[in-house]
Amino acid sequence: MRISQVFLALAATTLLMTGCGNKQPATNAVTQAENAISPLRDDATKYAPEELKAADTTLAKMKDDLAKEDYKAVVAAVPKINTDISTLKGAVVQNQTVAAAAQHEWDALNTEVPKSIDAVQTRVSALKGTKLPKEITKENYEAATAELVTLKATWTEATTAATAGNTREATDKGRTVQAKVEEIKTELGMNPSLAQSSATMTPPAGQDIAPTN
Repeated sequence: MRISQVFLALAATTLLMTGCGNKQPATNAVTQAENAISPLRDDATKYAPEELKAADTTLAKMKDDLAKEDYKAVVAAVPKINTDISTLKGAVVQNQTVAAAAQHEWDALNTEVPKSIDAVQTRVSALKGTKLPKEITKENYEAATAELVTLKATWTEATTAATAGNTREATDKGRTVQAKVEEIKTELGMNPSLAQSSATMTPPAGQDIAPTN
């Protein structure tokens, strides 16, 4: 933040100094722009590539005009480069914050989801070749068995994305797996509280559910 603010102040001074346009203020403007962008470059390459490209394009034009000795054009570009640098810094900070939140969520998913997948696999294996409990239909069991294969593949994709540094993609896939695993648990009678909750909404034959206020 300090770097950008210093550049903005110096650039304003440059504008005041340039009545007819001469080399030194124009040179100073280019130098200040480079110095403002330089410490942001590494993070910007990762978190704000488009904004970095915009700032670099403006800077390249300023350098080109300086080489052509078009000093007025260089100074005229100062407000634009200031805006580009401000936008760049804001994008870096925002996307770093989003990435940190995604990493935090991924860490939680990476701890819990494998356990849930293992639990479902254990349940599926235990029910194989046995008489299914009355709360589990054959269709639900077969569907759960098939879905488990797909979920394992999706989870592998999620972990691969996380390893490659694509945390947001990993989190999106992990969230999808987590939600589906919970559905399968319910279908296989592994979430009794949900099943009981659903059952309480079905009244015995001939009896209505009393309205509530």
